[in-house]
Amino acid sequence: MPTDWTSVNKSLQDKSPLEIMDYALATFGKDIAIAFSGAEDVALVEYAHLTGRPFRVFSLDTGRLNPETYELFESVEARYGLRIEYVVPERAALEDLVRRKGQFSFYRDGHKECCGVRKVAPLRRMLSGVHAWITGQRQDQSPGTRAAVPVVQADPTFGSSAPEGLPLIKFNPLAHMSGREVWGFLRAMDVPTNALHARGYVSIGCAPCTRAVLPGQHEREGRWWWEDAGAKECGLHSGNLSKAEAKGGEKAFQGKAGRETSREDREARLWARPDSMVRALSLEQVRDLAGDGPREEDLLLALYAPWCRFCQALEQPYEDLAAQLHRRGRKVAVAAWRADLDRKFANEQLGLETFPTILFFPKSVKGFVKYPSEKRDVESVSLWLDAVAGRAQH
Repeated sequence: MPTDWTSVNKSLQDKSPLEIMDYALATFGKDIAIAFSGAEDVALVEYAHLTGRPFRVFSLDTGRLNPETYELFESVEARYGLRIEYVVPERAALEDLVRRKGQFSFYRDGHKECCGVRKVAPLRRMLSGVHAWITGQRQDQSPGTRAAVPVVQADPTFGSSAPEGLPLIKFNPLAHMSGREVWGFLRAMDVPTNALHARGYVSIGCAPCTRAVLPGQHEREGRWWWEDAGAKECGLHSGNLSKAEAKGGEKAFQGKAGRETSREDREARLWARPDSMVRALSLEQVRDLAGDGPREEDLLLALYAPWCRFCQALEQPYEDLAAQLHRRGRKVAVAAWRADLDRKFANEQLGLETFPTILFFPKSVKGFVKYPSEKRDVESVSLWLDAVAGRAQH
């Protein structure tokens, strides 16, 4: 009888990472391997070592990793007396990509194609030879894409890669750990870590796509920073996204039962309280704002969709920002427009790529300035607004 992995996941919810690791290795033996790339994965290797069971470790060598990452690989091999199984891109596919689009095409049209060649295809090849794999995913790594990561699951992305027609099983022993807890474990065990962590790097991938983050920024802001949060999966864990999220939120809003968009759905709004200081704009008002005519005031505009979890998270901070600007005597109107009802206009005229998007329309200058960060708290947006609009009253 096939294993019910949903039930197994429930049974492992209260188990420690060590117990989950022991269960995984005991169940699959030589047919399971640990995916290794960074800090969380060193923790996985240490937990595997502590079980006393034999284990395999593999890593995707994309050819674009930092020198410090390769140094970490050697340190881990030396400490644990193992040989990491390196998996590299298929030569013909990589040569074709670079010849057609150059070395840095991901800055222009997104990282998916490059990751597909350098990471996803090699991983699929690796997983075709195992029945299960172990990753360092944690629920707190990305609020948009990893918040519901289970301890174990039938892999939703690479299920077809498993041999003999069996489901590919994916273990995430660290799912319920926080980043602080992982680092507490690493320090307590005195294990090797990537030297880049000491320089402000938290989530580390390929060199061109990884940067240090500032204090207070989320760790995934150091990865593919030119893209939105919903796109910050390289394809290895794209099963974390629902179909609507994987398409960047372009799916029309559906009711709770999956029905077609109703009048109630179309009229759904954020910042709908009667006492809200956030002004709701109509499509006509936004069209006028985006036109070449004179503006009556400086205006901050949030483009949103009420079904978007990131927009919902923005509702209170944006309200607080409006109140703060009012208290400071700043003559900047704070407004919002439900942009998912006219995506074509929002995409073409307002540069909308993902929800939410915040734009500043200066009174005396044509065009608008787009807020560049995913960090949308009051202080961050206020500091940005001061920088683009000036601190003085208008």
